[in-house]
Amino acid sequence: MKKSREQLVKLAVIAVSGGLVATLALPAYAFNHTDSAQTASSTAPKTVVVQTLAATPTAELTVSRDGYTAVKPVAASVVYNRFVTLNPPAQTYSGQAVVDFAMQFVGVVPYGMGNSPTTSFSCDGLTQYVFANFGISLPRTADAQAHLLVPISPADAQPGDFLWYPGQHIGIYAGGGMMIDSPRWGEYVKYRAIWGNPVYMRLG
Repeated sequence: MKKSREQLVKLAVIAVSGGLVATLALPAYAFNHTDSAQTASSTAPKTVVVQTLAATPTAELTVSRDGYTAVKPVAASVVYNRFVTLNPPAQTYSGQAVVDFAMQFVGVVPYGMGNSPTTSFSCDGLTQYVFANFGISLPRTADAQAHLLVPISPADAQPGDFLWYPGQHIGIYAGGGMMIDSPRWGEYVKYRAIWGNPVYMRLG
């Protein structure tokens, strides 16, 4: 009788152990498993929602002082959702590929404190996001990014290089005297003529 009980306990332990192994193996298989459809989807355009914050007069406020009454409009903040199709970056890195990828955000993504096209781009958030899509990791803040770069002559600048304004700003050199950057509150990512006297820089 004692022997039968021991055999039953052993069988129960084996069954439970086998179940645990199968349970642990399934997520690992699911995580590592890819097929051609998933690979193809990573190179296809995707639609994202871009949120834009705007202020529009939607209410009135009555103000009374010293026996006088005045009515003035009150600006209310409204978030607009826009559906935007984003193209993935080129499969190989080049300065022109960086520029081509960044150009799709021009006039689309607003300036803000973010580093994603679904929210907003600060100047350094734009450069961080664009280069991350080519496997290049940059920190936040313009000056921190500049510490990883090498100054170059403006005559040697190529599309995909950086334009750094010490203590202020950073953007992407687009070639032909033009740049792509996220400028300031109330504006969107811009493709515009280079302004001021930036330091031309390149990844070392």
